[in-house]
Amino acid sequence: MRLFLDTASVDEIREAAKLGVISGVTTNPTLWAKAGGGDYRDVVVEICGIVDGPISAECLSRDVEGLVEEAKRVAGWHPNVVVKIPIDEAGLEATSRLSKEGVKVNMTLVFSANQALLAAHAGATFISPFVGRLDDVGHDGMAVVADSVQILERYHLPNQVLAASLRHPLHVIGAAKAGAHIATMPYSVLKGMLRHPLTDVGIERFLADAEKAAKAARSAGKR
Repeated sequence: MRLFLDTASVDEIREAAKLGVISGVTTNPTLWAKAGGGDYRDVVVEICGIVDGPISAECLSRDVEGLVEEAKRVAGWHPNVVVKIPIDEAGLEATSRLSKEGVKVNMTLVFSANQALLAAHAGATFISPFVGRLDDVGHDGMAVVADSVQILERYHLPNQVLAASLRHPLHVIGAAKAGAHIATMPYSVLKGMLRHPLTDVGIERFLADAEKAAKAARSAGKR
């Protein structure tokens, strides 16, 4: 399972990229606003220069022709850009047309396996079930990921399930167990995956023991 970062913060992306484990980035207008705004195109292009992988950028038009036109324009910003389109009637039709022209689409705001199947047949490259938002309303978000993966695999469909709206490290493990092709997460969740109190204690103990050994060696050398 590949790991993507879900943010529009260039600083967070630079820090995460140093770890060498991130292979893509997903953004949306909410994350863009949270990161301070600015010119969205400039931000996306800068991200493309940091992470050499799929970079999802949201389309905001709500009619088919507007979506198709906007998606082509956004996809032209950089070869790595994938356009994000929400799943509804307009989004599905636009995705069908765009996929036939070679434009990669991340179909977003997916909340059911039925929607995932429709997105797959429309030709979406990535299909993004929103796990955390489903959990928030009392549904099992990870079950939608697992069902979507099972359907794609059973019928040998080429689309990839991108588990989104992941809120904590256990969501990442759940996505991996469910067979998601990709998990996208905030920087805080990525850091949470890395941290463990026993690791911190172990490092401190190793350093303390090394210092004791060095002091003993110095004392022995003075005799």
